[in-house]
Amino acid sequence: MGKRIESDNNFPDKIKNSIIAIVGPTGSGKTSLAIALSKILDIEVISADSRQIYEYLNIGTAKPSKSEQKQVPHHLIDIIKPDGYYSAGLFAEQAEKKIDSILSNNKIPVVVGGTGLYIKALFDGLFTEEKIDDEKKMQIREELQHKFDIKGIDDLYDELLKIDPISAKKYSDKNPRRLIRALEYYYLTGKPISLSHRENISRMKYNPIYFGIHSERELLYEKINKRAEQMWEMGLVDEVKSILDMGYTENLNSLNTVGYKETIQYLKRKLNEKATIELIKKNTRNYAKRQMTWFRKINIKWLSGETTKIAEKIARFYNDYICTT
Repeated sequence: MGKRIESDNNFPDKIKNSIIAIVGPTGSGKTSLAIALSKILDIEVISADSRQIYEYLNIGTAKPSKSEQKQVPHHLIDIIKPDGYYSAGLFAEQAEKKIDSILSNNKIPVVVGGTGLYIKALFDGLFTEEKIDDEKKMQIREELQHKFDIKGIDDLYDELLKIDPISAKKYSDKNPRRLIRALEYYYLTGKPISLSHRENISRMKYNPIYFGIHSERELLYEKINKRAEQMWEMGLVDEVKSILDMGYTENLNSLNTVGYKETIQYLKRKLNEKATIELIKKNTRNYAKRQMTWFRKINIKWLSGETTKIAEKIARFYNDYICTT
C-alpha cells in the first residue's frame, strides 16, 4: 500500500487543487508508471483515454489488466458499450466528481492518459462551441467564408467590431482565419469569444502538474511496433470478431480507431496478416506523432530513466510542492 496523505478530509486548497497528470503518447508506459507510483503514494487513477471507456475493447486499447486494476483503483474505464455516446464534456464532469470522491477518501487522484481533448476539458474547460453539432459549425463557417469571398475582409472586420470590439481590437491585423473563427464562435454560441475566454479562465478549478515519460522517437516507435505484435498475439483478431458477433457494426466511432479498423479489414480479407500488423504499427506511430504535437502545447515535466525511478521523482516533486508554503 502506498503512502496516504497526512491530513484529514479538509485538505488545504493546495492539495485539493494540485492534480498529478501522467500524460504522453500511446506506448510510452503511462500505465506502468501509474502502478509504480501507487507503491509510493496512496493514489487512485482516473483514466483519460477515449477508447478505454468502452467495454469489450481491451487488447486493442492496451487497457490496464484486471490484475493492474486490482493493484490500484482505476476509474472511467469500461463505462459504456461500444455504441454508447460519450464526449470530452461528459468526461470532465465525471472526472471532477471522481477527483472529489477520491480526495474525500484521503487519497491522491492521478489523471493518466493520452487523450488531449479530455485533459483539456478537465483542466481548462471547453468552449461552448466545442459541444455543438459539427454540421451546424460547417454551415456557419461556409456562410462566413462565402461572405469573405464576396464582400472582402473589411466587411467581416466591421461585423466583428459591432459584436465583439475586444476581439476586433485584438485582431486588428485583419487575419481572415481569426476573424472568421471569432464570428463563427459568436453565431454558434450567441456570445463573444472574448467573453468565453474570460469565463473559461474563471472556471479553472485545478492546477495540473503534468509529467511524461521521455523517450527518443526511435525508441518510442520500437515500443509501439513491439506492442502491435503483442496485441496480435494476445488475440486482437478474436476480440474484434467477438465484438462484431455481438451485433456491433464496424462503422461505430469506437471501432473506427487504430487497431480495430485494420483488423476489421483483415477479417473482411482485404488485408493479409502481415500487411494488417504493419498498418497497425504505422497508424499507431502516426497517432503518437499527433499526440506529441498536442502535448507540446502543455508545460510537461518530461522524465527519463527506469519506471520506478521516475515514480520516485514524481512523488518527491509532489510532496515538495504541496509542502511548500
